[in-house]
Amino acid sequence: MGFVWRLLLANALIVTSVQLGRRSPSLAGLTATMPLTTLVVMIWLHADQPGSYAPMVGYTKGVLWGMLPSVAFFLAALWCFQRRMPFPVVLAASSALWLAGATVHRWLVR
Repeated sequence: MGFVWRLLLANALIVTSVQLGRRSPSLAGLTATMPLTTLVVMIWLHADQPGSYAPMVGYTKGVLWGMLPSVAFFLAALWCFQRRMPFPVVLAASSALWLAGATVHRWLVR
């Protein structure tokens, strides 16, 4: 599958989540956190290197540990939104917490 097809599929997943979010925000959240993207990436990695488990192990390990900074991001965003903080503040605080977690993530997966 070529790069353009991969790009179109990834964008279709994002646009679908946004459209769904207009009708049902919590369902869109559930859909966006589904391992759908992970499944697509695994298929692409397998297609690029069939029979090679090293990239799959590394990717799966990265996703597993990468969930922790993502959870921190969403917890911070939820906390800020519940306090009616301005959107730029929510994004900055959540992103800062994610970045700190991502730094720890990089240390853990070595």
